[in-house]
Amino acid sequence: MQVEKALSCVRTPDPSAMRETQCRLDSIIKPLGSLGVMESHLVRIAGMTGSHRFDFSKKGAVVFCADNGVVRRGITQSTQEVTAIVAENLTTGDTCLCAMARVAGAKVIPVDIGIATDLRLPGLLARKIAYGTGDISSGPAMTRDQAMGALEVGIDLAIALHRDGYRLLSAGEMGIGNTAIGAAVTSALLGLPASETVGRGAGLSDKGLERKIQVVQSALELHRPDPGDPLSILQSLGGFDIAGMAGLCIGGAVAGLPVVLDGFISNVSALLACRLCPGVRHFILPSHLSAEPAAALVMRELELEPPLRAGLRLGEGTGAVATFPLYDMMLEIYSSMVTFDDENMEAYQPL
Repeated sequence: MQVEKALSCVRTPDPSAMRETQCRLDSIIKPLGSLGVMESHLVRIAGMTGSHRFDFSKKGAVVFCADNGVVRRGITQSTQEVTAIVAENLTTGDTCLCAMARVAGAKVIPVDIGIATDLRLPGLLARKIAYGTGDISSGPAMTRDQAMGALEVGIDLAIALHRDGYRLLSAGEMGIGNTAIGAAVTSALLGLPASETVGRGAGLSDKGLERKIQVVQSALELHRPDPGDPLSILQSLGGFDIAGMAGLCIGGAVAGLPVVLDGFISNVSALLACRLCPGVRHFILPSHLSAEPAAALVMRELELEPPLRAGLRLGEGTGAVATFPLYDMMLEIYSSMVTFDDENMEAYQPL
């Protein structure tokens, strides 16, 4: 689906489904709001899906894999080849995400949206836009057509997965150098210097962090991004994984399919999607507050409260999948717990 058409098809949350869900939660024998943000998440999912009846039986962990040209500037601990290695491991079940997904009852769905080499592997969706992006410190990351194409990959995938019966998705990524790209996009969207958005990623030294800040700042000075033009920011500074996840959020909003965000990179993608269409915000769910320094800034801008604060910084969608069992447990409480009426008890009332 073309980006413009998708943006025009973004749904609005169903208020009646949200009210019914809130009434059911308040009727269960427990203190009002005692399950915290997970209660609000369940209400929000009702608005997304248009129903107070929930089905999380088919869950998908989507991982967009892509390389970033900026790694040529020596700002990462790992070489670009690692992206392809981890992408292959995602297809064989040999990553942390895969182990967690087996416990959570989710299928891992890796997508080659821009790996710098050809991988023809069973289970890897081939949606390559290009062999990695350009080096943002010396030129644009991608062309406008590539940016639109990468967004459409995510949009189409969300719609197709909804059609295939998936009812809960997570947005994950794999790509060496993408914390630098995420920081650059964050700086551009929020009008901040690189010193406030760049973190250590996989564990850079002080010297490595200083170089990373310098490289991202030089890219910002080169492109002089307009905070009001998210598509231009994506084109000049973004990554194909960021574009794919932004598209997944948009496609979820079109299909009425909840998308659970992972950490910093997917949060930036969601912010980009919301800048393209503010209504997308109603169809995304936060999972955890990443250890990256800009993560709190992005979460605050999205006005979302994550249920987990565990210092996670692994990526791949691991933090998002960690919340999947929480949704299953919430559904069990919601559907099976007795109510105050069942026990002839007086319900709690707000004070």
